[in-house]
Amino acid sequence: MLVDVNLYALYRERAGCSHCQVEIPDVATVTDLTAAVRQKFPNLAPPDVNIVVAVNADYADPDQRLAPGDEICLIPPVSGGTPMVDAAAMIELTYDPLDPERVTNLVRQDSNGAVVTFLGTTRDTFEGKRVVRLDYEAYEEMAVKKMAEVRAELQEEFDIEDIAISHRIGTVDIGHISLVIAVASPHRREAFSACHKAVDRIKHIVPIWKKEVYEDGSRWVACEDHEFHREGEAAASIHAH
Repeated sequence: MLVDVNLYALYRERAGCSHCQVEIPDVATVTDLTAAVRQKFPNLAPPDVNIVVAVNADYADPDQRLAPGDEICLIPPVSGGTPMVDAAAMIELTYDPLDPERVTNLVRQDSNGAVVTFLGTTRDTFEGKRVVRLDYEAYEEMAVKKMAEVRAELQEEFDIEDIAISHRIGTVDIGHISLVIAVASPHRREAFSACHKAVDRIKHIVPIWKKEVYEDGSRWVACEDHEFHREGEAAASIHAH
């Protein structure tokens, strides 16, 4: 079976393409797919780093079987022209500059006594290096879906309704805003806690990748950090034995 595979961020750069085809058995799993991709692109990821796969815009287990016509994407570790917005207009992915006041106004209600807004902005240095800009890339359909899942999780956990998330992709200059999260609730404790957790969950499961561009180079944040961490663990394990 010949399958189409999409690649993003670090994997796209290492493979030298954003799309490829690989041959896998007619009855094949995600594990079979990643083995075929590694054979085609040996330098895609270190051997001890698991390649995460999304099938039809959702994370797939290694033993999940693949079917003809599946939309398959390789997902490096994770940290819109026309905006992509969910039906409730509370989730947005866009190439356009973000307006924190507009996003915050989406959650303001007379019944809410607390409104907490988080802004993620581009800082100008990282570990002594001067940052020129950030470049964000996303698997857009899945990113919107996962942000909506995060919103639903927080609504249930904290028993609140009013949460809005807006994420910018593309190039974000120094001092500009890449993420706005606005949370409102009757009391401040739930609003602060939900906003804090929203940031962590978005960085953990939403397929949006950030590239820090320096005066003398660049790096994919989280993607390369993850590999370095895993290689360090392997070296420590070998040394211990």
